[in-house]
Amino acid sequence: MKVVRVPFGNAVLVRLNPGDDVLEGLRAAVRENNIKNAVILAGVGSVISHHFHVIASTVNPPKEYFTKGEAAADILNLNGMIINGRVHAHITFSNEKVAYGGHLEKGCEVLTFSAITLAEVDADFDQWDSIGYIEELVQ
Repeated sequence: MKVVRVPFGNAVLVRLNPGDDVLEGLRAAVRENNIKNAVILAGVGSVISHHFHVIASTVNPPKEYFTKGEAAADILNLNGMIINGRVHAHITFSNEKVAYGGHLEKGCEVLTFSAITLAEVDADFDQWDSIGYIEELVQ
């Protein structure tokens, strides 16, 4: 177990517009604002497509199951961490029947808007990726 107390710095509010890709927009905001380490506190909005993955096995490294689709959905929440400039985000969607989600992938197109709140922290978050699961690179 790891427990670290870190002070929060700037709150960063990111608004994405219709047609924006949620992950690509978040990566651009991180890059353009030189955000090294942050906590993704919340995210809301709506999309017309989704793409995410979830783990699909009980061994390390786990197998992954990817799902992708075209359908209107609300973003109930978006949370995670920015670790040394890399976005590690999880997203939850809902429609009129069910909530679903997992690890955010490219391919979630904003319908009306998406608002995401980040809190910068003055801490070395690389230690949170010691197993190497957070592999996303800012492109």
